[in-house]
Amino acid sequence: MSFFGDLRTVLQGSRFRRLFGTRLVSQFSDGVYQAGLAGFVFFNPEQHTSAAAVATAFAVLLLPFSVVAPFAGVLIDRWPRRQVLLLSALAKAVLAVVSAVVVTGGEGPAFFVAALLVLSVNRFFLSGLSAGLPYVVPREQLMMANAVTPTCGTVASSLGTGAGLVLGVLGGAGALGTGVVLVTAALGFVGAGLVSLSLGYRELGPHLEREPVEVRDAVRGSVRGMVAGVRHIWSRPPARDALATIGLHRTLFGISSLMTLLLYDNTFTGGGVAGLAGFSVAAAVLAIGFFLGAVATPWATRRMTPGTWIRLQLLAAAVALVLFALPFSPVLFPVAAFVLGFVSQGVKVTVDTLVQRHVDDAFRGRVFSVYDVLFNATFVLGAALAAALVPPSGAGATVVIGMAAVYLAASLAWSLRERVTVALPETTEA
Repeated sequence: MSFFGDLRTVLQGSRFRRLFGTRLVSQFSDGVYQAGLAGFVFFNPEQHTSAAAVATAFAVLLLPFSVVAPFAGVLIDRWPRRQVLLLSALAKAVLAVVSAVVVTGGEGPAFFVAALLVLSVNRFFLSGLSAGLPYVVPREQLMMANAVTPTCGTVASSLGTGAGLVLGVLGGAGALGTGVVLVTAALGFVGAGLVSLSLGYRELGPHLEREPVEVRDAVRGSVRGMVAGVRHIWSRPPARDALATIGLHRTLFGISSLMTLLLYDNTFTGGGVAGLAGFSVAAAVLAIGFFLGAVATPWATRRMTPGTWIRLQLLAAAVALVLFALPFSPVLFPVAAFVLGFVSQGVKVTVDTLVQRHVDDAFRGRVFSVYDVLFNATFVLGAALAAALVPPSGAGATVVIGMAAVYLAASLAWSLRERVTVALPETTEA
């Protein structure tokens, strides 16, 4: 069934619609908040952003999120999940207002502390959404719901980012414009909390009561569980190769993201509002690429193997970097952003499927915890590499050529892997 057909099917359930609405409102507001962060951290009109400053910002904002992720599920299984959604949304609203107040008072560590807390609390919110999904859809529709909700959430977040960037442009450069964006995000978080109240207190579970000592044991077990997850991944070549590919892609995507910020702040424009406006265009076409990549992947993987689809996407990324990014033209660069957005989401959806198919159910949660950490940590690694390799202007021709070469090598590796897989007995892919 198509993406839109799956979406129509699951939307027929009223309980699913209430949880889905909570997700969309919250993730749209997440996007608005992220636009406020971008406007303040990356497009400060008082100074041109350096590569090191951008990389540091990515590390501060993403790495703690990755640390929280493995432990969120443990606590989500002990608390009423509807309350997790409500209280997390309200906490994010308060912290967003704090961010806005800090911005108007000048730059300082308090801004990053508030942003860190918002993103960490958001991990609990997203985990609550995922854990509550089996309670609002029939078992036979769970796969459909798992397929469409993350993509729709990503689209909502991208639309929110676009809306926030537009607000930032209209509000003008400086603290006041950023403050307006952050307060708007806070209002959205309150709205998400109100939508969650349409669900019953225990409607999303859990229905088991645990003693505090068991929670502590479970937290300690999370670390051991992740180690076991890594071992399990290594014993399953399809899952191992898929996760290695997403890690490689996210590293390259981190490099390209930092490069894009520098180009729009220091080269394509004079920074400030002009830089934010130009970056908004690139972000919009990137979001369109994300959406189309998610929609096209189920269609494509019904007509070719997942490995072939990954290979073609990696090849497309290499070609796009050379043709559209390397000239460093403000006209052509958004085309490269579109292709990388398409590839990013297409590869991720395919990797998700490969991991789900080739790991044991008993290890699936632990494997996806590893996946979650890998997804963010490799992006930060890419930003750190870019800080060392990309010039302040963002126009690093050698870096772009190197990225294209890595994408091409990865595509060739998947081509070789596909040939070897066909030649080997089917049991080797179990």
